Amino acid sequence: MLQVNYIRENRDRVIERLAIRNFQPLELVDAVIALDERRRQVQTESDSIAAAANAAARRIGELMRQGNREEAEAAKAQSGGYKEQHKKLADELAAVEAELYEKLVLIPNLPHQSVPAGVGADDNEVVLEHGRQPDLPEGALPHWELAAKYDIIDFELGTKITGSGFPVYKGKGSQLQRAMINYFLDQAGKAGYGEVQPPILINEASGFGTGQLPDKEGQMYHVGVDDLYLIPTAEVPVTNMYRDTIVKESDFPIKHTAYTPCFRREAGSYGAHVRGLNRLHQFDKVEVVQIVHPDKSYAVLEEMSLYVQSLLQALELPYRVLRLCGGDMGFTSALTYDMEVWSAAQQRWLEVSSVSNFETYQANRLKVRFKEEGGKTQLAHTLNGSALALPRIVASVLENNQTDKGIKVPDVLVPYTGFEWID
Repeated sequence: MLQVNYIRENRDRVIERLAIRNFQPLELVDAVIALDERRRQVQTESDSIAAAANAAARRIGELMRQGNREEAEAAKAQSGGYKEQHKKLADELAAVEAELYEKLVLIPNLPHQSVPAGVGADDNEVVLEHGRQPDLPEGALPHWELAAKYDIIDFELGTKITGSGFPVYKGKGSQLQRAMINYFLDQAGKAGYGEVQPPILINEASGFGTGQLPDKEGQMYHVGVDDLYLIPTAEVPVTNMYRDTIVKESDFPIKHTAYTPCFRREAGSYGAHVRGLNRLHQFDKVEVVQIVHPDKSYAVLEEMSLYVQSLLQALELPYRVLRLCGGDMGFTSALTYDMEVWSAAQQRWLEVSSVSNFETYQANRLKVRFKEEGGKTQLAHTLNGSALALPRIVASVLENNQTDKGIKVPDVLVPYTGFEWID
């Protein structure tokens, strides 16, 4: 979340940047400033009463030592109201702080200066395009028909077992999935990301720390009896490994990768654009996370973007990079790049990765701090990216590599699959 001091000292800039997001309840900003002012007033009054009470206690002690018992008792009676006043102020301070916190968490992150204004996906900025869109043979099929033809993904069986959006991968389909996971993890390891295997259930504190709660509460699967949530991405448990932690400046950059299944309710998603693997409720993803020095985070963001692009290039998939506009960006992000691959059979771009810099927004919620040389403690910057999300990568690999002979497996995956063709 944003820091109160920054909002108070930079009100006009905060409102200007939130307007880039089309964030409407701007009165929240003034409410936060007013509550912070009241909080500071109450704190000052409380401190003053505490000081007066301490001075009175010292005075009474002196009088007692001097044997002035009668005068000491009179001073006691006079100072008796301090305790009651202090309690009243403490209760008011707690109430004001609670209200301030409730409003503060409703304000999204401020977009970086480079984020374009806009209301949705049509306003995103194309940064670059790479690769040639393939010319498919006549009668080329979309991936859901290829999956049925080669018996590698069974959507109907998944619906029978669980429901729509939970496919069953079979035979070479499941082997292709496993090959991609292992390839992506190996590449992340070579790029310096330490692999971890986190839980796929998180508590409320973890969901709040990275910003999924309360913003995306309706999109997460909730295990009500235990009050736990199924993760929407490995970003959540991996970043939360450093919640309430002070690291050394020399520890930067902290780099982790993790493979997990991911779960998203995707409520309200209907239509042809979500067919097949285009949008699932359960899917596999390899994530990369970095925690870095604030001075380095935007250089690291570019580095992470290039890393994800290197995976797409190795898979020989045509792709483009988008800089998301304010209206299409996630609640916690300051700047996000989306990578989309070209689906030749569907004739459309499919998002396969988001790489984001959250600056101090997550770190402030998580209390992820570091000590500079000289002892000063400040908030770190957090970043994460999909490297990569499998469903739409699988869809594009199947569609773009279909031939009369079968589906050609990308060369980099053959050592992992053990086969060159799906036929």
